[in-house]
Formats: sequence, structure tokens, C-alpha cells
Amino acid sequence: MNETNSSSCPLVWVTGATGLIGGLVVQSSAGNADRWIVRPLTRRHFDLSDAGSMSACFHRERPSAVIHCGALSKTPDCEREPDMAQRINVDGTRHLAELAAEIPLIFLSSDMVFDGRKGGYLETDPVNPLSIYAETKIEGEQYILKNPLHTVVRTSLNYGASPTGNRSFNEEMLAAWGAGKTLSFFIDEFRCPIPAVVTARVLWQLLNQGARRLYHVAGSERLSRWDIAECVARRHPGIVAPRKAESRASYQGPPRPADTSIHCSRVQALLPFSLPRFSEWMADVS
Repeated sequence: MNETNSSSCPLVWVTGATGLIGGLVVQSSAGNADRWIVRPLTRRHFDLSDAGSMSACFHRERPSAVIHCGALSKTPDCEREPDMAQRINVDGTRHLAELAAEIPLIFLSSDMVFDGRKGGYLETDPVNPLSIYAETKIEGEQYILKNPLHTVVRTSLNYGASPTGNRSFNEEMLAAWGAGKTLSFFIDEFRCPIPAVVTARVLWQLLNQGARRLYHVAGSERLSRWDIAECVARRHPGIVAPRKAESRASYQGPPRPADTSIHCSRVQALLPFSLPRFSEWMADVS
């Protein structure tokens, strides 16, 4: 974290600092946020569903920018607790956007806002949520995009190590394999996975450039769930990773989008580095 204490440096809030992306935004602030004082925020500071404590903290600290990564982000949790998802992902986001009406705010959203019928989505494509999580993200986006100072970033599956060790998809997979479970992965469901360290770097780039509007931020490679699992298994050769390939034709659970791959040319034009192909990054990373 940037430990600068100079009063000349503005304060940036990072919500969800115990989550995967929020944690890496804080960790990657050195070299990316030299002109900011970085304030990592967790539920110890305020709950996103508690407007009163959020307001008190905001008026006390008076940040100059917000990177809003905090959310109820797991789809099953949102399905089990739709009221909580509404309070955190929608009401909390709306209230934070109102507090930050005169400063930059970057809101983290998801490729899951699309129904997955076509894939290759652009920022201009219509959304159509298939889950409560996606519904709440769309509502949050709508509040954010009302303000020209604010920015929405839709991302995909993010790979990495979270502060708590259980927030990323790969951590969940490795934990299940470590417990001896056999996991099934669809060969015909597609995403554009990205290393979370890259997502964090992009968020800093957007904030430092004063970028506004809606951006897609994901890996530059469309992969099936099976392909993604293969990448993770190869990256961890010491883990026994029992897995089997399945088709969506055999799936009988809640609706799932088949292909939420997204194009990122809009954000790529602003970046001094290329968004990586996930399989190559996983093979090359030390």
C-alpha cells in the first residue's frame, strides 16, 4: 500500500479491500498510485448496507476518489439472500455514488450482465441478466452512469490470490481438489478470464488518466470453463485435480449464460500494455 502521508496527496478509497480485486488494487498501489494516499476499506470500517456509517466515514475522511470493489459477489449467495444482495450491490452503490457525486468513482461490474446468447459483447450491447447477482450489478451500473464523473468497469473471471484465501474462482477450485472432490466443467460455456493483478493495474490506469464512461476489462482470449480449469491445473502441478468435461446440454440448474466473452478494444486503446491471453499468462507467470 502507498504509505505517503503528504497532505498534498489526495485520498482514494478502495472498498472491498479483503476481496480479490480490491486487495490487489491496494497491493499494487506502489508505482501505480504515487500521487494518492490509498485507504483500504472493509466491513470493519462500514457495511455497504449501512448508509449511516458509510456517510459518517465519508464526511470524516473526505476522499478525492473511490474505487468501489466491494460487493456481494458470489452468485449462489445472491440467490440465497436477494434482499442482502439488493442492499449491498444496489442500495450501497447508489448511496456511495451520491456521496461521491463530485469526485471520480470507479464501479466494478461483471460480464454476467449479459445473457450469453451471442458472446463477443461490446459496451454498447444490451444487457439481459439471468441471475440476481447480474440484476443487482445492472442496477448499480445505472446509478453510476448517471454521473459523468463516474466509471463502470465490467470484468470477467479474475485469477489470483485474495487476502482471505477463498475469494477467487481458482482458490475455490484448488480447495475442492484439495478435499478430494471431482469437479465438472462445461466445454461449451465461455468467458474471458484475466489475472486480477492486471485488472487492478487497469483500474489505476483509468483513475490516473481521468477516464470516464463504461469499459470492458478482461483477458484477450475466449476460453471454455474446461479450458480454464486445464490452465489452473497445469499451473499447480503438485495438486491432484480430478475433473471431467461436461456439456451444458446435461445441465438442469438455474439459468446460466453460455458465452459472456467480451471485447475490450475501448479500454485497450487507453492502456500502455496489452491485455493478456490467459493461457499464455498462466504458462509464463513465475
